Amino acid sequence: MPVNATRKGERIDLRLTASAKAMLQRAAAERQQSVSECVLDSGLAAAAETLADRRAFALDEEQWQAFIAALDAPLKPKPNLEKLLGTKSIFE
Repeated sequence: MPVNATRKGERIDLRLTASAKAMLQRAAAERQQSVSECVLDSGLAAAAETLADRRAFALDEEQWQAFIAALDAPLKPKPNLEKLLGTKSIFE
């Protein structure tokens, strides 16, 4: 996602050490970006990676077959759960 794709109206304020700021400035200069652009690009990339498993996951053929088999397997009896669900609630 390009940083300059849309007009930006939101802000994030950061407090950091002088050495952290200097490192971000060096990284931004290396990328020929402003510090804000560099931090935003890196932050969005990290966020996308962190959230990727919440949207989609990939399985090879063997893993896919095991997944399908687990979904298709008959339910195993859960006597304790049946007992719990069959007991009247204290709120009833």
